Amino acid sequence: MTQAFDTLLRKGTVVTPAGIGIADVAIRDGRIAANGELAAATAAEIVDCSGLHILPGVVDTQVHFREPGLEHKEDLSTGTASAALGGVTAIFEMPNTHPSTTTADAIADKLHRARGRAWVDHAFFLGASRDNVEHLAEWERMPGCAGVKIFMGSSTGDLLVDDDASLRRVLQASHRRIAVHCEDETRLKERRHLVEGGAPVVLHPEWRDAETARLATERMLRLAEAIRRRVHILHVTTAEEMELLRRHRAVATVEVTPQHLSLAAPECYERLGSFAQMNPPIRDERHRLALWEALADGTVDVIGSDHAPHTRDEKAKPYPQSPSGMTGVQTLVPIMLDHVNAGRLSLLRFVDLTSAGPARIYGIAGKGRIAVGFDADLTVVDLKAERKITNLWIASRCGWSPFDGTKVTGWPIMTVVRGQMVMREDTLLGEPAGAPVRFWESL
Repeated sequence: MTQAFDTLLRKGTVVTPAGIGIADVAIRDGRIAANGELAAATAAEIVDCSGLHILPGVVDTQVHFREPGLEHKEDLSTGTASAALGGVTAIFEMPNTHPSTTTADAIADKLHRARGRAWVDHAFFLGASRDNVEHLAEWERMPGCAGVKIFMGSSTGDLLVDDDASLRRVLQASHRRIAVHCEDETRLKERRHLVEGGAPVVLHPEWRDAETARLATERMLRLAEAIRRRVHILHVTTAEEMELLRRHRAVATVEVTPQHLSLAAPECYERLGSFAQMNPPIRDERHRLALWEALADGTVDVIGSDHAPHTRDEKAKPYPQSPSGMTGVQTLVPIMLDHVNAGRLSLLRFVDLTSAGPARIYGIAGKGRIAVGFDADLTVVDLKAERKITNLWIASRCGWSPFDGTKVTGWPIMTVVRGQMVMREDTLLGEPAGAPVRFWESL
């Protein structure tokens, strides 16, 4: 019997839990309705995907879209537009806005702001503070809340949680996955003199050195193991941390960023200046290679962009007045596909790091793989396309990328969010219709 669907993606190379092969993907009511050889099927829209790969929608679980309070750098509209253009179908946004996202009202405000403006699906982290611990268990279960975020070093507003007693209270109070920025605040303050009053930006990884990261990660792992509480360590940058994390797989999952996998000191600072400045820093080649080793042996669970835009004028300030952070959500897919083409990781590993991995870690409902009944979130890519990343392509309000001028092989061609084509051939389509991501613990 002929089956009718809303949309039919024909003859793409589809990546599913069963493997990789040429197939059709049918969509009905925003979900995947069939997958395989569907020669007799019809649809209101049929899309020829011959020569393209159809991947589960990429989820970027670490972005900073700056709204509310810092909209001159980015907002939920421009940030999610950047995500859609980059092949990303869902984002998790961080709490260091102004005001900080530390209350139920603040989560609700962000969800309200995203309605009708977000191009992709979205969730927002609840920032842990010393003042909201007693509410974490209740507020983290709000629809659209991605989980709890801890800043152990140099955060803004009231988000710094750096003493063991407070950290232990947060770990014990929360039930969802806790994402942690690990830098040791005491050591950062002790070493601030290295750059105080002005210094070359190449000293950024000397001030925020590898030991600063290792100490914080070691302390978080010790607390998590004592409390028997799983944590997610964000943007890991050092060989020493990876050695620790290999020994603590029972309590910790691991994120790395495309920037730390692709750039290395001192070259990136000499070429980009403060536009290469982020926290934790881009480090030298020894650490970069250690990240790739950890990715290859399975220590790394997920790739997030840590998209954290600032204006050109802000970044051009003399170091260390220049703020840390760079764009990344729009370049995550092409940069990592270029690594796939270079043989540094397989396409299946890329999918696990950007779709199945995020769903597994955070308990996302209905996303993370191409399977009947799942949301029709699809990232369609041309693995053979040769392109150049340029600032002109970047939709972020700040309008720049550390990868400006980088030639890549592999490019996002279409972005499909719950069955809606929101990007095709570098062009946004329709109107923003992103919705809150659903989580099993919130249903």
